[in-house]
Amino acid sequence: MFTTLFLTSLALSVAASPLPAPVPLPEPHLNQLVARQDIQSPINASLPNVTIFATGGTIASQGTSNTQTVGYSVGLGVQQLVDAVPEILNISNIRGYQIANVGSPSINQTILLRLAQTITEELARDDIAGVVVTHGTDTLEETAYFLDLAVNTTKPIIVVGAMRPATALSADGPLNLLQAVTLAASPNAVGRGAMITLNDRIGSAYYTTKNSANSLDTFYSTEMGQLGFFINQVPYFYYEPAVPIGKVHFDLTGAESLPLINILYSHQDMDPQLFNSSVEDGAEGLVVAGSGAGSLSGVAYIAAEAVYNETGIPIVSSHRSPDGFVPASPDEFIIASGFLNPQKARILLQLALQAGFDVDSIRDLFALGYPPP
Repeated sequence: MFTTLFLTSLALSVAASPLPAPVPLPEPHLNQLVARQDIQSPINASLPNVTIFATGGTIASQGTSNTQTVGYSVGLGVQQLVDAVPEILNISNIRGYQIANVGSPSINQTILLRLAQTITEELARDDIAGVVVTHGTDTLEETAYFLDLAVNTTKPIIVVGAMRPATALSADGPLNLLQAVTLAASPNAVGRGAMITLNDRIGSAYYTTKNSANSLDTFYSTEMGQLGFFINQVPYFYYEPAVPIGKVHFDLTGAESLPLINILYSHQDMDPQLFNSSVEDGAEGLVVAGSGAGSLSGVAYIAAEAVYNETGIPIVSSHRSPDGFVPASPDEFIIASGFLNPQKARILLQLALQAGFDVDSIRDLFALGYPPP
C-alpha cells in the first residue's frame, strides 16, 4: 500500500527554470494575460499582512447597467477591487498582484503554474499571514484544488469569487472579498488547507464544488459538509483543523508545463472513437465522467480498454453526478476516482503524471482517498 512518504518521494521536481512568459490567449478582449502589478497599502504594524492574487472573473467584471447579471466583461484590476472595499485595510495590510485578468474558463496551466510559484514564494515569507486569490466561479474549484495540492503550507490560501458583476445591484463581490481577507488573516484558519469562501460559507477546496450556474448560494460540499460560516463578518469554524484522507502535495518547482488530460462525458450512444481521438490529439491521460458509479456503455468500455492496451495511458473513472463514489475496479485498465469528481480527478492525474508516476502508482495514489476499513 502506498504511503504518503513514498508518494512524496515520487513527486519528482522538474529541473529548475523560469516560467514561460505570458502569451496571448484566443480572445484578447476577455483573456489577455497581464503583467504582474504590485499594490501596497499603507503599513499598520498592528495588522497582519495578506496578499491578494487577482486573476479576473465576475468579481472583476462590469456590466452596462446595474441590473445586468449575464454578458458582462472582465476588466477591473486588483487595485480597483481593493479600492471598492476600504474596510479591508482595517483588517490587514494588503499587497496585490495582477496575475491575469480573464474569465475563469480561460484559466490555463501557464496561469496555474504562475499562481503556484508566486504563492509558494509569498507564503515562505515570515511576515505574510495568508493569501487570497480572486477568481471567476466557473472553474474556481479547479484552481482551488490545484493550489491545495501544489502549495505545501499551513498558512491559509483563500479562493474567492462572485456570482454578480461589480456593477450589479447587490453585487456580492465586495463582501466576499472582505470575508476572504478576514479569513486569510485569521489564526483560526491555519492548518485547514486551501479554502473557498462565497456567500458566507467556508469550504475545503478539496471537496467544495459549484452546484448551480446562477445562484449566489452555489459553492458547498453536500456530502462532506462545510468547514464554517461567517457571522457578522467573523469566521466561525465547526471543527478543528483536519487533513482530507489521501491528500498529498506535489512539488512544481521549475515546471514549465503540465500533461494534457481530457475528460470524456459518458452518455447514451457515446461515440467510442472519442477515446482514440483524444490520444491522437496528444492526451497523456483520460478521465471518464461515467454514468452512475463510473459506468460506460459496452462499446465505449471496449474502446477504452483497447486504447489502454495499445498506449498504456492511465484512464480514471469518475462520476458525472454531483456526488458519489466510484469503487476500485477488478479491471486492470480502470483507475477509480473514489469521491473525486471528474474535474478534480483530472487535476490529481495531471499532477501525478507531471511527477513521474506510472499507472500502478497512480492507482495507489487515488486509492489513498478511500482506504479500506
